[in-house]
Amino acid sequence: MLRRKPQTRAIDEARIASLLAPLAKAKGLLLAVSGGPDSTALLIMASLWAAAGDRPRVEVATVDHGLREEARAEAEAVAEHARRRGLKHHLIVWRGAKPKSRIQELAREARYRLLAERAVKIGADHIVTAHHADDQSETVLFRLLRGSGPSGLRGMEAVTERHGVKLARPLLSLTKADLLAFCRAQGEGFAEDPTNADPRYARTRMRRLAALLAEEGLGASEVARLSRRAARMEQVVAKATRAAGERLKLSKSKGVYSANALFGEPDEVALRLLAGEIGRIGESEPRRIRLEKIESLEEALRSSVEDGKAFAATLAGVTIKLTSKGELSIRKAPPRRRKPADI
Repeated sequence: MLRRKPQTRAIDEARIASLLAPLAKAKGLLLAVSGGPDSTALLIMASLWAAAGDRPRVEVATVDHGLREEARAEAEAVAEHARRRGLKHHLIVWRGAKPKSRIQELAREARYRLLAERAVKIGADHIVTAHHADDQSETVLFRLLRGSGPSGLRGMEAVTERHGVKLARPLLSLTKADLLAFCRAQGEGFAEDPTNADPRYARTRMRRLAALLAEEGLGASEVARLSRRAARMEQVVAKATRAAGERLKLSKSKGVYSANALFGEPDEVALRLLAGEIGRIGESEPRRIRLEKIESLEEALRSSVEDGKAFAATLAGVTIKLTSKGELSIRKAPPRRRKPADI
């Protein structure tokens, strides 16, 4: 089978201006640049854009996680590149003991936290990353395999918020091939992170799966189409859920609900209302509660309501109790008792 060659599109100054236009009213931008081809392309684009007119202040940051010997040299190369383009560079080091497992996930969380702290320190209200269409495809596939619903299948949004700072992804419409071609056209070199090819990491395996699916016609553009459709569906369901929450006056329920009223809503709406209340009372983000657990709980509660039976369960730090009369209570679970030490 012949593998399809990625099609690239020339990226000129007009295209760059269009991509970065949503950032024009920011107070300041902190670019997350590792030195790889994606973030190097972002650095070049942002420097050209900033020099073209009245733009927000643009600075660059590289996080050295202390996990590879080459990381410091790569960060210094980014600093030199930023200097040549007239941009201030910040080298940020992830200090302290490093985890033995989930290293990529925890390193990513640390990176965003450190970048947000530096952004606040320099007065920037946006962190800008170089996530692109191929990253979006991998994200959607990863979430699909983990059983995500429509909300997760939207993929990464162009602007979100982390640690009180806006996180912008202006390059989501471009492919990896686009960014590689742009760097080469600009005559700029870039670093290659060997962990991107390490099969021990889930992202690497997902990248290989994405490449295989692309050969069969399910490439980045097709996954992006799925993501857009999921986003449209999510918009409708989210609006219906907010309306139902107001109608049922959940915010005034103090943890006690009419199960009949709750389950009188469409399944997806009831599911989200239930997850939202569990997250609110248990003080955890609803998206961190596994969807399968919420689905199993909702199914068991709905069945118990129909049969007029009592039900009780614990999930995500809360206790859920249903009486035979249909009164549903969601309370914060008491702290677990510690077993006394043997003497």
